[in-house]
Amino acid sequence: MMSSNYTPIDSQNVTGSVPAAADSSGHVTVKFADTFSKTASGSDDDQQGGWFRTFSIAAYKPYFDVDTSDVVERIIDSLFPFRGSFNEKTADRPDLYGPFWICTSLIFVAASIGTFVTYLSHKLQKKEWDYDINLVTWSAGLFYGYVTIVPVGLYLILKYFSAPSGLVQLFCLYGYSLFVFIPALCLSVIPSQIVRWVIAGVAGFMSATFVALNLRNHIKSAGERWFLIVVGIFLLQLALALVLKLYLFTVTV
Repeated sequence: MMSSNYTPIDSQNVTGSVPAAADSSGHVTVKFADTFSKTASGSDDDQQGGWFRTFSIAAYKPYFDVDTSDVVERIIDSLFPFRGSFNEKTADRPDLYGPFWICTSLIFVAASIGTFVTYLSHKLQKKEWDYDINLVTWSAGLFYGYVTIVPVGLYLILKYFSAPSGLVQLFCLYGYSLFVFIPALCLSVIPSQIVRWVIAGVAGFMSATFVALNLRNHIKSAGERWFLIVVGIFLLQLALALVLKLYLFTVTV
């Protein structure tokens, strides 16, 4: 039998610690733990850490957390395209730091070398020379656009053929594939169209081979059409070299 000084409490309807103590008037004071506010705040944190994290700088910080030695090693790998081991080495830690600065360097090298070659050619022929500011904007649109649009397009194609690849990994691969064009642009100061064609062709072949061989093993899982995808990747990279030759390696007077 329950004493008259206590009030029975159904334990199935009350969660948490429920200390009960009777006061002098015989009433019972019950204290509940405040768990609702904690749950609500936790759900907000999870929501912010999910979708909204994509638009925060912290989400991209790991892709820029690389050492100089790592970037140099990856640049060297891009100059030896027949190894085909770049994707394996960067699978765990693809970076965007190297690709960003490679594209940025390409823009300024292309603009400065193109301007210098054009200036020198005009002076030798004693013609009036005007600086073309459009060369900078054109180079920025070409390199930043190529290293962004092409990997995104390839990412969607591979996903369609059930052979998905990491988008950041593709950005990393295509970014480093453009490094070979930096020394090629510097050599374009040689006043010979034949030499410039050879330089552009060699640079384009090295860049295209580097991308194609590193993606070949992965794309093989796409089925019978994997060879066509690899050939398309190779030809697209050669097309970039052709555009660079026509617009940056060619001096018009």
